[in-house]
Amino acid sequence: MGNQMTEMLKGTLEGIVLTLLADRPAYGYEITAQLRDEGFTDLVEGTVYALLVRVEQRGFVDVEKVPSEKGPPRKVYTLNAAGRAQLDEFWRTWGFLAGRIERLRTHTGTHPRTHHTEGDR
Repeated sequence: MGNQMTEMLKGTLEGIVLTLLADRPAYGYEITAQLRDEGFTDLVEGTVYALLVRVEQRGFVDVEKVPSEKGPPRKVYTLNAAGRAQLDEFWRTWGFLAGRIERLRTHTGTHPRTHHTEGDR
């Protein structure tokens, strides 16, 4: 992943993970695997675990320890009411920002179809 993608992902990963948890409860490795399946292939597992600690501390998820066939119990994360409110706010903010960014892109001449380089002329 390029540096710009990494920086943008940092600001949106919480909302992305909360979105996954809105569908169903999951444990850390499952979340990482889902993200990789969705194309976030360079995502480091430790990044997801650190984020899960933060959302737990912020009270957005309920956590249940479930026995594992191998090793210690797994922490299963379930989105709670506070998490749903946070997720709703994330999507409102995303919609606002995406709309403004697209408007800027199309009104400032930096749209890929209108941007010309020296070789194009």
